[in-house]
Amino acid sequence: MAGEFEDRQIVVTGGTGALGGAVLARLLEEGAICHVPSSRPDAERLLAGNERVRPVAGVDLADAVAVDAFYASVPDLWASINLVGGFAMAVIEESAPQVLSAMIDANFRATFLCCGAAARSMLQVGRAGRIVNVAARPALEPRRGAGMVAYAASKAAVAAMTLALAEELKGAGILVNAIAPSTLDTPANRAAMPQASFGKWVGIDAAAAAIVWLASPENLATSGAVIPIYGRA
Repeated sequence: MAGEFEDRQIVVTGGTGALGGAVLARLLEEGAICHVPSSRPDAERLLAGNERVRPVAGVDLADAVAVDAFYASVPDLWASINLVGGFAMAVIEESAPQVLSAMIDANFRATFLCCGAAARSMLQVGRAGRIVNVAARPALEPRRGAGMVAYAASKAAVAAMTLALAEELKGAGILVNAIAPSTLDTPANRAAMPQASFGKWVGIDAAAAAIVWLASPENLATSGAVIPIYGRA
């Protein structure tokens, strides 16, 4: 797929995270120009050093005005890869309303707003494009959401939105998909679960490869898929 993304403009939310870094690396190898919005004030410093990465710090992806302004600044958008999100492990009897609000904002609201802004950008110029979201295994297997109900519900909303949006945009040539990984093998997850069997987790490179293919021009027909990526778990 060498050069598949040459000079294509791609938004990557969550680009300062482990998965975001792996996705950016693959896109840059293929010649993409990557726009990375982040609420982190140090995002521009973290992502400095590559002229094809355009970080924008201080963007609240749960704020509709901020999201619309950011997407309006991206020319000729080809793809929006929506990786930003959050996680909370909390049984429901100990979950304050703020836990649900935080999960909805981080996982569903941010993805919803980015999908909407990306779709408007593509539709305004009448071009095909790609949208890729990240759900999670509990979105497809809800019983696995025990002990993390707010998180599971927010990711289930992402999965449902992905399917509905794919149907809505299919006539415009905008393909919409998501991956649904089980636990990703990241430094943060290893630190949080030091006794786990890391070998059963999903490798970051494997997840990134699936995301990049879904966003690529090589994907000519796959839309409305929420792809399970479970590793050996």
